[in-house]
Amino acid sequence: MGVPVSTRWEVGAFLGLTAATGLIDAVSYLKLGHTFVANMTGNVVFLGFAVAPGSGFRLGPPVVAVAGFVLGSVLGGRAARVLEARPRRWLGIVFATQAAVLLLCGLLVGVGVLRESGGTSYLLILALAACFGLQNATVRQVAPKDMTTTVLTLTLTGLAADNVLGNGRAASPYRRVGSILAMLAGAAAGALLLRVTIGWVIALAGAVVAAAAAVFALAPAD
Repeated sequence: MGVPVSTRWEVGAFLGLTAATGLIDAVSYLKLGHTFVANMTGNVVFLGFAVAPGSGFRLGPPVVAVAGFVLGSVLGGRAARVLEARPRRWLGIVFATQAAVLLLCGLLVGVGVLRESGGTSYLLILALAACFGLQNATVRQVAPKDMTTTVLTLTLTGLAADNVLGNGRAASPYRRVGSILAMLAGAAAGALLLRVTIGWVIALAGAVVAAAAAVFALAPAD
């Protein structure tokens, strides 16, 4: 399924979504109990670690993250089923919804309603994971295979396997390198900003996703 915008706008939007993933995973891993809200492979591993007494990992955060991610993925699949005939509207609505939830979470953290510890931290994990389940369920249907926006395993594999030392297909590396740099930049920015505030990091991710929503809804097709 094609994206109804030009390639330049499309790639920029997906790189923005990738950077937003880095920002939010910095929040979730560094401040919300060593869990990921966008990378479920890590959470499954953490669940295994939590079985071992004294490992330093808790069952609660990754369980809630997986549940939220599944919920968001279900909603993303439903949105695709209902709206995919109108791709601009579909992608605009999905990513605008994700942005709105992220901005709301940032606001609630900023005013102290949601906190990085205690019972409300689980609500925050649930909401953030649902956002990225929604993103992942949508992106997997429209993005190029080397721009997953939430995990980089296949991106790194393709970058290494397709170069002249691998299978020699010499696929263009620019989007793959861009995805890696976007995730790195988002994670680094998130880690640095967390020294000041959590709420603004979440809100920044929301703003980036909102920009991507605007691209998909409004950018020219050629």
